[in-house]
Amino acid sequence: MFLWAGSKATDGRSDHRSIYLKIREYDVLDRKKTETAHRAGEDRAILLGLSMVVLSVMMYFVLGITILRSYSDRVWTDEASCTVVNSSIVCDVNCSYSCGAECRRSSRYPCLQVFVSLNSSGKVVRLLHNGETQDGDPECFYVPKCRKDYAATHAVVQNISERLRSQHALPCFVDPTDRADSAILTQIYGRVAVFHSLFWPTCTLIGGTIIIAMVKLTQYLSIMCERVSRIKR
Repeated sequence: MFLWAGSKATDGRSDHRSIYLKIREYDVLDRKKTETAHRAGEDRAILLGLSMVVLSVMMYFVLGITILRSYSDRVWTDEASCTVVNSSIVCDVNCSYSCGAECRRSSRYPCLQVFVSLNSSGKVVRLLHNGETQDGDPECFYVPKCRKDYAATHAVVQNISERLRSQHALPCFVDPTDRADSAILTQIYGRVAVFHSLFWPTCTLIGGTIIIAMVKLTQYLSIMCERVSRIKR
């Protein structure tokens, strides 16, 4: 009887111990699964942050060799007030347009010359549409796209000439060093354009850096919590 009771008590203890071990094993497995999921999520977050940083650096490089270089090399930097002195079509310029694969045909466009007087100094200079006109045809205010229909191109240029004549004073940009004997009407890459081009790469760089910093901070705090829990045990 006593032997049977002792063996029954021993079996009960062993059953409780086995149940406790199984529960502990499940807890350990759940903890490992949770840690594995957290590590996978952290790795993905770090990868995302690094990708954003690399993308922003590449965007900075592309903008540096395009917009920022054009902005730094610009000649007409000072804004001034100009008065239109003369605006007229003086001649026709020959050009060529594409008519298909390996096909070019000749046409022409009217050359509009515009002269303005700088209100600050009274100097009369040639007015150009933008900086690219100086590289294309510095004698003409505006270089339209070469088309087959000359009459349509002439009507567009004539409309521009009449609008310029109707404006007594208009804002323009001049060379502060007086090396360029011309002024431009609009800037392709001004301060606003540079700001908008640099805004999104900067946001991407800051966002990627914040993601990486937050993941590293979370990892550091988890390590510190684990150490504190071990000390308490």
